[in-house]
Amino acid sequence: MRIQILSENRTNHTECMAEHGLAVYIETDEKTLVFDMGGSQLYLDNADKLKIDLTQADAAVISHGHYDHTGGIPSFCKLNKNAPIYIHKEAFGATYGMEDGKLDEESCGIRWTEEEKKMLQGRLILTEGPLWLTNDIVISGTIPKTDVFTPTEQFYIKGQDGELRPDEMNHEQFLAIRLKGDRETGRGIFIFSGCSHTGVIPCISYAKELFPGEKILGLLAGMHLYHTKGDDLNQILDQIAAEEMEYVIPVHCTGMEGICGLKLRLGSRCIPAGVGDQLIF
Repeated sequence: MRIQILSENRTNHTECMAEHGLAVYIETDEKTLVFDMGGSQLYLDNADKLKIDLTQADAAVISHGHYDHTGGIPSFCKLNKNAPIYIHKEAFGATYGMEDGKLDEESCGIRWTEEEKKMLQGRLILTEGPLWLTNDIVISGTIPKTDVFTPTEQFYIKGQDGELRPDEMNHEQFLAIRLKGDRETGRGIFIFSGCSHTGVIPCISYAKELFPGEKILGLLAGMHLYHTKGDDLNQILDQIAAEEMEYVIPVHCTGMEGICGLKLRLGSRCIPAGVGDQLIF
C-alpha cells in the first residue's frame, strides 16, 4: 500500500502548500482512493506537483461533515467525472464549535454553495452502517460509542427553535484496509481516521469488530488532541501505545504535544507526516 499526504497542517516539501485540513491518497492492489479532501482545492494543486493523477482515482471516502475535510469535493468532481464519493448521510447539518462558553458564529460544517450542491447530486453515496468496497476495504459508518475515556472537543447543532444540542458525531466514520502478504509474521488492518472526534480507541475497537481476530497493523489519524493537556492527554496516549500497533501516523488535529508524546512512547513506530510525504507499507 502506498500513501501520500495531499493536504495537512504542515509540510517539509517546498513545492507543496499546507492548510488546516486533511487529504490522503491511498493506492492498494485493488483500489486507488482519496480519503478526505481538505478545506479547499489546494490538495489538487499538491497532487499535480507530486505527479499524482486523481482523474484515475476509483473512489473517495469522507470521514465526517466538517469544512476542512470536505472543502475540496466540488473541485474533485470537476476533475474526476466518475469516482463515487462516500459520505455519511448525517454529514450535512450545520454544526458549531464553542470557545470560552461562546458559540462560534460560523458553522464548521460543510460550506458548499447552492451551485456546488446541485453539481454534486448523483456523485455522493450516503453511508450509515459498514459498507464494504471489497472483501478487504470497509467504510465503518457510524462508530459505536464506548465507555473508554475520550477527551474531545464538543460541537453543537442548532435546532429549528434555536435550541442547542450536542453533535454526537454520528456522521464520523473511518476507512479500514486489510493488508495481505507475509512479511515474516503477516500483515493486518490499517485504519484511516480524519479527526477521531469520537475517540481513537473507539475507532480501533470497532475495526477489531469488523475484522475479528485480525491484528491492527497501523493507524493514520487526526486525533483531535490539541486542546487536551496534562493527565487527560497522557491517559489517551498511553491507551494508544497499549495497542502495540507497528505504525502510528499522527496528522492534522493531533497537536504538537500529542505528536511528541506519541513519539516518546512509540519511537520509530510513530511517523509524523505532512503534505508531500509518501509512506509505503
